[in-house]
Formats: sequence, C-alpha cells, structure tokens
Amino acid sequence: RRTLLVTNNLTLKTAIRTALMGSVLVAGSQTAFADGIPPHEMSANEKKPNIVLMMADNLGYGDLGVYGGGESRGMPTPNIDKLASEGLRFGQFLVEPGCTPSRAATMIGRYSIRAGLSSVIMQGTPNTLQKEEVTMAEMLKQVGYNTAVYGKWHLGFEKKSQPQNQGFDEFYGIAGSTGEITYTSSMREHGITPDNYNAIPCIYEVRPVIRKPRKEVKCGDDPKRKTLLSRMRKVKAYNDETRRTIDVEIADKSINYINEQQTEGKPFFLFISWTRPHFPNYTSKAFEGSSRIGLYGDSVMELDHNTGRVLKAIKDNGIEDNTIVIWMSDNGPMRSVVWPDSGFQGPFRGELGDPFEGSIRTAGMIKWPGKIQPGVTYGMFSCMDFFPTLANFAGVDIPPNFADTDIPPNVRPIDGIDQADFLLNHDGEEKVESKRDHLLTFQGDEMMAVRWKQFRLYFTDILPQEGLTTLGGGASRSTPTLGQIIYNIEQDPREENNVALRTAWIIPFVQEHIAGYLKSLKDHPNPPAVHISNLQEYIKECSKNPELPACQPTPK
Repeated sequence: RRTLLVTNNLTLKTAIRTALMGSVLVAGSQTAFADGIPPHEMSANEKKPNIVLMMADNLGYGDLGVYGGGESRGMPTPNIDKLASEGLRFGQFLVEPGCTPSRAATMIGRYSIRAGLSSVIMQGTPNTLQKEEVTMAEMLKQVGYNTAVYGKWHLGFEKKSQPQNQGFDEFYGIAGSTGEITYTSSMREHGITPDNYNAIPCIYEVRPVIRKPRKEVKCGDDPKRKTLLSRMRKVKAYNDETRRTIDVEIADKSINYINEQQTEGKPFFLFISWTRPHFPNYTSKAFEGSSRIGLYGDSVMELDHNTGRVLKAIKDNGIEDNTIVIWMSDNGPMRSVVWPDSGFQGPFRGELGDPFEGSIRTAGMIKWPGKIQPGVTYGMFSCMDFFPTLANFAGVDIPPNFADTDIPPNVRPIDGIDQADFLLNHDGEEKVESKRDHLLTFQGDEMMAVRWKQFRLYFTDILPQEGLTTLGGGASRSTPTLGQIIYNIEQDPREENNVALRTAWIIPFVQEHIAGYLKSLKDHPNPPAVHISNLQEYIKECSKNPELPACQPTPK
C-alpha cells in the first residue's frame, strides 16, 4: 500500500520541491506568468471590465426558477432569474463535489487536487491554500484591479492562506464554513482535538487601513496558538444569531465597496461568497416564513433578495455595461443529513460530497451587456474556466491549458480552458462551441470518475458508512467498480442504467484525457490530499519526517 506522503513514486519532499520549481514565476510581490495565451484584444479606449463573482453555498441545480424551481417549489427567485434572462445561463455548469474544492478550483483555475484541497477543510487538518498558488485576485492585481472578498472563505486558516495573503485587499466574513457543529462527531472519531471542534467560530475582517483594536472577542482559536487566525481581526462570534444577519452584512459591504470604487478610477474584482443556503438556514426577521417550504426556502428567497440589492448597486452606479457579473453555486445540495433544510438536485443523482452529477452540476450564469449575448447554452463549462477566460477579458497572459500543448517544467499547468471565444460568440451565424468536452472528478486523493461529452465513466463506487458521507472521504469508503460503469447523462440523468456494453468505444477518448493529466504530474506532482479519514496516517508519517514541507505545521 502506498504511503500518504508519496506522490507519483516521488517522496513528498521531492514532489513539493518540484511543484515549487514549477510554480508560476514570482517577481517581488507581483506574480509574473510565463509565455501564455494571447489576451482578449481590447481597443485603445476600452476600459478593463469590473468583475463581480457571486457564489451560493450548497444550492441545488433545481432550486432557482430558471432551473425549474423557484415559484414552483414555493420559493420565488425573481432577481436571479432576471439576471439569468439578461445574461448567458449554463445548462452544463460543472464544479467540484465540495465547498473547499470548488472554491479552490475557481480561484486558481486548476483541479483542487493539484493544491491538495480536494476535500473539505476543517480546523485541525493541514489542508490549506499554499502561498505558491496564484489566485484570480492575484492575477487581476497584476493589471491594476482593486480586490475584495466578502463572505465564506474556506480555503485555509493559516496566515499564508488568508485572503489578504492571496491577493485580496479586503475581507469580511467567516474563515471556515457554516454549521461545522454538524461535523463534530466525525471530527472526534477521526482524532481531531477538542480545541478545534469545540472552538466558537468567528466573523473576521481585513481592511487596508488598520483600525484601533476592539475589546477582546471570545471566539476563534486560542491566542496562544500562532498557527491559525491571529492575523485577521476578530469582529464577533459566528453563532445562531449572527448567522441570521451575516448575508445582509455581506450585501451591505459589497454595495459600499461598489460605491467606493467609483472614486478610485480603477477596475475592481469583487468576490461575494454568500453563506446561503448552507444549513442551518436561520434567516433575518424580514424573511422568516417568507416561503412555502420552511427554512430552506426562506433562505433561498433572502439569497435572491441580497443578490438583487447588489445588482441594483451596479446599475445605480452606471457601471452595468462594463461589469461582468458571474453567479454560481459551489456544489449540489446536502440532502441525506439535513433534509428538509436543503435543496433539490433537479433530475440528477447525488449530493454534496458525491462524485455524481447531482453534486457537480449546479446553477451558473454570466452577464456582460453588449459583449455576451443573452440566452441559454448547454455547452460544457467548468468553474475552472473562469480563471483563464477572465484573464483574457482583463488582458492578462497566462499559461495555456496543459491539454492543448506540452507545458515546460517551469510553467504551472492550468486546467481551466479559455472560453472567451465561446462566450462572446455562442450564438449567431458564426456560432462557436464550447472548447470543453470533459471533466475529471476527484474525491480526497482518488480520481472517482470522468465526464466525457454526455457520458460519465466511474472507476470507484462510494459505499457510505455510519456518519456523514460528504467530507471527501471523511465518513465513507470507496471500492473499485466491478466491471465498467458508464452512464449516458442526457438519456439517464439519474444514472440508473449502465450502458458500458454499448458504449465501450468511449474508453480510448477518456483514457486520452487521463493520460494528459497524468503526464502533467511528472513535472508537477500533487501534494497529498489529506482529509479526516487519513489524518492519523498523515500525523504518523509527519512525526517520522517533521521536516517535510507538507508537515509544517504538524497538526496537534
């Protein structure tokens, strides 16, 4: 059995060193990309577009009105539906099967496993966004963007992973997730210490101007522990009461930020990471009982309302035509544990944490008036594609997609595909198709499945055990499939009929994509993907080799 700290037959020490050598080049505090794709050609008088990325938390594919939910499910979503009608709505918008993995993939344009973040981050595990990664914010700052993130971060607790050290000028929100108390039993079972799972979560703030410290706030980690969140200012505890109003605060701060940027004379990138409709869905008083289906519906309606407030601020400031608005969900709903306080995955099988279509196909849309023609597309689009596509729109050179060319050892592979041509020309006489025809799906340290065109091929089965099944391996186990398993998602969205005997011809095409990914690992090995199921193995190996980079700091 391979050990956790060995990746692709290389020791972790060698793997990490190779990965760092293969990182995008760093010059001073700015990140310089090696030779890459040509950026979108902008006229001399054309301003760089503002970018507002809104991400919902655990919203199901079938929850919004434009995806068959909304009013028909007792929770109207008029503002998001209007955004969809004014922009381009994706029918095949694909993400990763968890909160941390999708956020990582979106921010870095790479499969989350390349950053060791293919499992949900929980306090007490070593998963964290490394300083060598290049985020969307860092990329856009190269060409003069102001940047801010409000809401749920969930990309690591350590100093190097915090928003202010990953390209963002401002932050207000939570470092982890909502409802982490739900994970307590699994965390305890897998050896995470009480000082981690009993810690009261905090709402934190990062601002460019240092303010006078407030009185002590009783939440978060022990001040004596220097490995966690000591660099961000604690605002208040994140509890049942502040859970009710945090998205109102996120909207307020987002609106203020948009207003303030009008005097800056610079383009801005605003990442609004809503906490709704992740359980527990306690809403503000204004939305209590607003839907016909209880807490979850109330939360979705409040999410829609706050989305509308942000869109109004963009319009009121007269910047609508030069602002790209993206709206998406990070993954599918979490039904088995918290239903009915959860969403609906539409016609698909699976939920948050599964490798199935209902986990990775979510709501997604983009609006850029005068540039992107409104409509609906069923061309495949991944959350990773936003990184190179927005780089193109902003005029940033980045490395090409690794599948398109041989990547030299000094250039970090990008898994996202530049879809600018597709977005700008998806309709009309010279219609351009999506460049994406496949997506790999990982869970923990395993490749679970591959989506190729309308087919989905599985390598493993998930067999749930007692406890949560949605922690990237935290309380489930996988086993190799007995024979080939292939589903035609378009014919059979519930994945009930194995068509492997009739569709084995697709396997060489799938293998080609897998081979391309594996080839990229020779120069750019993945760090270990640690989750709570293998945490104790990780700690044991780190105790033998504490000098290894991935063992710094070793979890207590």
